[in-house]
Amino acid sequence: MTPYDLSSSQLYCLAAGAFFVAVAVRYFRGPSLKDIRGPPRSSFWLGNMGDYFYQAEVGEIEFQWLKEYGGAWKIHDPLGGDRLMLADPKGLQYVLQTSGYRFPKNSESRGESHMVFGDGIVWADGSQHQKQRKIMNPAFSVPQLKSFLPTFLQYAEKLVQKWKEEEITPGSGAIDPVINVYSWLSRTTLDVIGETGFGFSFGSLDRKQSDLADAYEGLFLDGTLYPPALWLVFRKCWDYIPSGVLWYLRYAPARGARRFRTYLDYIRKFGRELVSQAQVDNEAASKDVMSVLLRANGAENGALKLSDGELIDQISNIILAGHDTTSSSLTFWLWELARNPDWQTRVRDEVREVRRKLADRGDVGFNLADLEGMSVMHATLKEAMRLHPIVPSLARRAGQDDVIPLAHPIVTESGQSISSIPVQKGQEVHINIASYNRNPEVWGADAHQWNPERFMNLDKSALTPVGLYANLLNFSAGVRGCIGWRFAVIEMQAIAATLIESFEFAPPPHTTIKRLPTIIMAPAAEGHDGGWLGLKVKYCGAT
Repeated sequence: MTPYDLSSSQLYCLAAGAFFVAVAVRYFRGPSLKDIRGPPRSSFWLGNMGDYFYQAEVGEIEFQWLKEYGGAWKIHDPLGGDRLMLADPKGLQYVLQTSGYRFPKNSESRGESHMVFGDGIVWADGSQHQKQRKIMNPAFSVPQLKSFLPTFLQYAEKLVQKWKEEEITPGSGAIDPVINVYSWLSRTTLDVIGETGFGFSFGSLDRKQSDLADAYEGLFLDGTLYPPALWLVFRKCWDYIPSGVLWYLRYAPARGARRFRTYLDYIRKFGRELVSQAQVDNEAASKDVMSVLLRANGAENGALKLSDGELIDQISNIILAGHDTTSSSLTFWLWELARNPDWQTRVRDEVREVRRKLADRGDVGFNLADLEGMSVMHATLKEAMRLHPIVPSLARRAGQDDVIPLAHPIVTESGQSISSIPVQKGQEVHINIASYNRNPEVWGADAHQWNPERFMNLDKSALTPVGLYANLLNFSAGVRGCIGWRFAVIEMQAIAATLIESFEFAPPPHTTIKRLPTIIMAPAAEGHDGGWLGLKVKYCGAT
């Protein structure tokens, strides 16, 4: 019998059975975090997950918990379980790096990842993940990424022209118009990833219609913001539903499931056409990510090769790495510079000084060394990423009984000071990136304040090595660290330098920006639909 053969009554029975098994297992297993402090349960059905998922903006509740309990605490899951919340550097280093694959994604994370990313690298775990990463590595090598820089700069310059032509039009009467930089940056990075990722033109900056772009727009905002309480409870039952049946949850009448299904169906249709054409063309000179990936896969044999389905599903994963996360990070960087004009001026002066040196040597565009040498710009990008991690958390689960060490001791319910936490196999572990990035024990007493100087005078020897970039967790870490992190950083540098050289930014009056708690954090403001972060923009480049 296949899942298509199940009647509605059988599906309801299956869900009900999974529910009762989930409650029973949690009850008889007993709490492994019994003596760890944390907030009291808000609800039997939701535990504290309602507090977490329904907060007004990212960090509102976690920062309170971090301040009260330290870098490790427990919260209550739906249906009676406990979840270990981690913001301690040594604990995070252990779970993400030292342990290898011993803390895999939990069923909820894998289930939802599967709905969005199919069988790609974001969903894969263990040996599947190792195989996919090995095939994909050549596409993200340093020489490969250097070849993308002209494309990054090309689209950054195109964005400058679009703003000058469409938003800052001479004679229009608009003085320093308010531009939704979030929307424009999203369109820019979509065009970038289309060309560098697949050799494809989305034409998003030119407002060309695209079914795939339409399916992706607002995907995580629509699909993961304030999910129904019943969905949060139901997710806790996924451990007890056969994997073959779990896949068909994409047909559930839930808002997120519908959005994810529509998107993945579009991306797979697009991917089949793309891979088929690429296999026919087989051009050795093509340097886009997908072409390099296909050549690397073709060089492997037997079980080491990715299937066509796995190859196609990498497209959604590549879009994530080079599109939403990058555009959102740049958006919050511009927002912080708008609110800190002294730093904005310092960055602009630095970029223009490099531009003068570039002209003296007879070059037209920045090279990678030029961008890497912009220390003030780098410090501001890192600080914006620290304060505003676009993926604010990750979900893991202990694959075996284990002991998680801590850099900073915590006090238990019984009054003991402990420097490690024993966990049972199956224990939920929440990687709280937003809290780690603002943990005063890591970043100092001013951890919640804008201070890029911290990255210009950083004593790396005093830090526990955790993240891939600037010791931040924005790109995760260890065996599951983001394979495209260097791609994203170079893309951000290129776009950032181009924009700050050409425009001045200021916050609009009477506007409060909120950081919405979706899987991919999005900015929003009252009176504006969807993702929105508007800034007053004034052209200050060459006339």
